[in-house]
Amino acid sequence: MTTTAAARPYKGVFPVAPTIFDADGRLDLDGQKRAIDFMIDAGSHGLCILANFSEQFVLTDDERDLVMRTVLQHVAGRVPVIVTTTHFATHICAERSRRAQEMGAAMVMVMPPYHGATFRVPESAIYDFYRAVSDAIDIPIMVQDAPVAGTPLSVAFLAKMAREIEHLAYFKIEVPGAANKLRALIEAGGDAIIGPWDGEEAITLMADLDAGATGAMTGGGYPDGIREIIDPYVAGDREAALDAYQRWLPLINYENRQTGLACAKILMKEGGVIAHDTLRAPLPPVHPATRTGLIEIARRLDPVVLKWGR
Repeated sequence: MTTTAAARPYKGVFPVAPTIFDADGRLDLDGQKRAIDFMIDAGSHGLCILANFSEQFVLTDDERDLVMRTVLQHVAGRVPVIVTTTHFATHICAERSRRAQEMGAAMVMVMPPYHGATFRVPESAIYDFYRAVSDAIDIPIMVQDAPVAGTPLSVAFLAKMAREIEHLAYFKIEVPGAANKLRALIEAGGDAIIGPWDGEEAITLMADLDAGATGAMTGGGYPDGIREIIDPYVAGDREAALDAYQRWLPLINYENRQTGLACAKILMKEGGVIAHDTLRAPLPPVHPATRTGLIEIARRLDPVVLKWGR
């Protein structure tokens, strides 16, 4: 499956790259590079790093910079890379975003400010937060509208930010009723909504494509499978896309509901892409029976990941 560097507006399959650790939970930069090479070879139109599915929340600031620099230098422009720069503090998020741009990021992805179960800020502060990030950079911003932030972002508010904040133009929608929200956002924001994207491991991908989604940010284990859904859909063959979605949905569901962010690492280790599928403590390892179930379902689909490193 061929992959070429995507031109703006960015579209297609941009999976989240896991952060690779050795058996002791330390960064494995050689393994990181192999994971990136596999994801590109498997058909990713672009990549996202340092997202929640990358375990960004277990990394030190120095480790974040090291992973970002390592990946961007290794990709070397083969595909666009989105860097997640989320932070509660406005100036820190803006500085992270500026560094990402300087190192070669194509876009930054940012959740609204949140901390823990209750620390939130009002819409006016969220607006100023995103505006400050936009003022610091010259590349697009993707708003990550995800339940983990616990911050309601109305369609009207998202559309207002898209119209009024220069670089804010992409939206990863992964809240309940994502298709309805995507459809309403596209209608409310018009041409200001450059990138309405699907998320949450593509569990609602068909509905989201029907609603107008033009990109999908999924897990990193099987971009070739997501391509089998999106490519025919974009080409106008919805029936073929539906057939592919039906084939891949059990694996998507297993990732979404059983293994979560461990999925890509488990598949990559099984296929010889990486040496270890370590999750950094205190995240618990996946139960062996769950791991077996994941691999059993994956083998029926013959994804690139299970043979790339063999």
